[in-house]
Amino acid sequence: MKKSLIALAVAGVFTLSACSQAPEESKVAVEAPAAVEAAKPELGDFGIDMSARNLNVKPGDDFFMYTNGTWYDNYVMPADKTSYGAFAVLAERSEDRVKAIIEDVSAKTDLSFEEQLISAYYNSYMDVEALNTKGISPLKPMLDQISAISNTTELANVFGSTWLMNTNSPIGAGLSINRLDPNAYQMSVGVGGLGLPDRAYYLEDNEQFKNILAEYEKNIATMLGFADIEQPEVAAKLIIALETQIAELQWPREKRRNRDLTLNQIERSALNSEYDGFDWDAYFKSSGYKVNDLNISQPEPLKKAIQLINSIPLDTWKLYLKYHLISSNSGLLSEEIYNANFDFYGKKLNGQQEPRPRWKRAVNSMAGTSSLGFAIGKVYVERHFPESSKEQMNELVANLRTALDERISDLDWMGEETKKNAKEKLSTFNPKVGYPDEWLSFEGLEMSSDDLLGNVQAMRKFFQAKSVEQEFETTDRDEWFMTPQRVNAYYNPSFNEIVFPAAILQAPFFDPNADAAVNYGGIGAVIGHEIGHGFDDQGSKSDAMGVQRNWWTDEDRAAFEAKTQKLIDQYNKYEALEGQFVNGANSLGENIGDVGGLAMAYHAYKLSLNGKEAPIIDGTTGDQRFFMAWAQVWRVKFTEEALLNRLRGGTHAPGRFRALAPRNHDAWYEAFDVKPGDALYLAPEDRVRIW
Repeated sequence: MKKSLIALAVAGVFTLSACSQAPEESKVAVEAPAAVEAAKPELGDFGIDMSARNLNVKPGDDFFMYTNGTWYDNYVMPADKTSYGAFAVLAERSEDRVKAIIEDVSAKTDLSFEEQLISAYYNSYMDVEALNTKGISPLKPMLDQISAISNTTELANVFGSTWLMNTNSPIGAGLSINRLDPNAYQMSVGVGGLGLPDRAYYLEDNEQFKNILAEYEKNIATMLGFADIEQPEVAAKLIIALETQIAELQWPREKRRNRDLTLNQIERSALNSEYDGFDWDAYFKSSGYKVNDLNISQPEPLKKAIQLINSIPLDTWKLYLKYHLISSNSGLLSEEIYNANFDFYGKKLNGQQEPRPRWKRAVNSMAGTSSLGFAIGKVYVERHFPESSKEQMNELVANLRTALDERISDLDWMGEETKKNAKEKLSTFNPKVGYPDEWLSFEGLEMSSDDLLGNVQAMRKFFQAKSVEQEFETTDRDEWFMTPQRVNAYYNPSFNEIVFPAAILQAPFFDPNADAAVNYGGIGAVIGHEIGHGFDDQGSKSDAMGVQRNWWTDEDRAAFEAKTQKLIDQYNKYEALEGQFVNGANSLGENIGDVGGLAMAYHAYKLSLNGKEAPIIDGTTGDQRFFMAWAQVWRVKFTEEALLNRLRGGTHAPGRFRALAPRNHDAWYEAFDVKPGDALYLAPEDRVRIW
């Protein structure tokens, strides 16, 4: 359940969606329409679920509820979910398809090498009886290693081994792309180490956070009890106090987004003097990296973290490491241990009342780029991604690029010098659609059908070795940071690339049989969103070659920041829960992507009409279908707990507020007759128009 909170962006990517948990099940059918119905859109008569609307709500008062309100009011969150929406529909479909792939593999007698890996891992995950018999014993070697720590050098060694142990550390490092030379890799070092989604849970005087912190303390004591730690309640208080100190030294999340502040390169030879008091040699030796130079993402917090490491007793650090070792690996242990951890991370923190079915947890465990995701993804693409979809997507990307080029030419707030640089960057965008051109080789990886933790550690070692091999090589621009079956998309500023995995290229995002307005309002705006990341408040700090540098004039950057401040102020007013608002500064990049992406997609849609009027379909205009398609992409419902996590632990505004991005576009007002006095009405001068 728990995720590492190390403040690093190893891949350096900006995603379309970043839920705290993988989206889960839906109640809709999970297979694509039958071949005989291929000409019919998957949703409704033209690509939109019109039955989801609430026509008692004025579009200008709440566009999310107008477009999705009947669905939202009637959907009951099942006990094993924390959120459900458009992403979840496709995520469930992807899970079912992956399960079918695994079952087909398991039914075969003559397995290929990669099929053997898939079968062995899945069987080891599903063998609950074996896991229950082993209990916590698989962790004993690592627990003993932690117990044996006798000085800060050995502590640094264990901190450097968290990639293998999957425990927490106040200092984290990983291989990333050199922001000043995207052809080279570079070690990036940051500060993390919290067990809760954000520092606010420890520091803010808020009743909700206090309750969560109290439950977290109980969870710590419970998990330590499995390792026979003496006085686990006392130990839990020590760990809470320690993590509170870690939270105090960290930068706020919105400050950690600032790519100017997080770019601090330093030679390895200067590290010991600049950041003294920590055994960097022991730390890096345990990872295998040689490390010639580094980037320090949070300089002052790192210095304070080193001071904390030296001031806190070793026994407290050992308790901290043991707790996170057990908690982070609980899903690989007995049901008793998993369920005890789920009681907090599932129920108390996220509002999920029951665990997901075990097979879904197994599929999720196999889905990532550091697991067997690409081995499965290869089969997924063969079965479920037609080449025609890739061709249509490439056409849409080209149309969006043309639209933005024209929009840049017409910008009244940007000078010619910056426009030239912006167009150069746009011309070098590299779109990747569907799947990698070259599949990852798993040669050398070995799996066993009766050792789940051993399999996971084998994968950790396998991918760590690959990363170590890359350290001094030229960066691999063909590498994908998402697997094809992942329902998401991303922009990578160092490679200036936009990436769309196969699984997102389905309704409601993309449907080859849907009306053009729907596809432009759905996947078209998603494409625009990812292109927009290259020109948001942080992505715009990298040039056409992916080098982080200022390619703006001072006047143009000032004009840009004035517009983005208006967007920050706009989103700061969205109250998602009583007293809990969207953080406009922390979500700024995503909000620029949404508002700008929607403008690009609308422009491209109009170009696609070649001067003709869009047809009226079921009483709706093309513009209405365009904006409704956007709002239905962001159809989502959360538990209150998960929504709070999204607000404080993520960079994306909740979907119901992302659906309101059209209020910044004049065409939306005309399409739905939005007037002064309507709740969402913005005067023309208050509408944020950036790209």
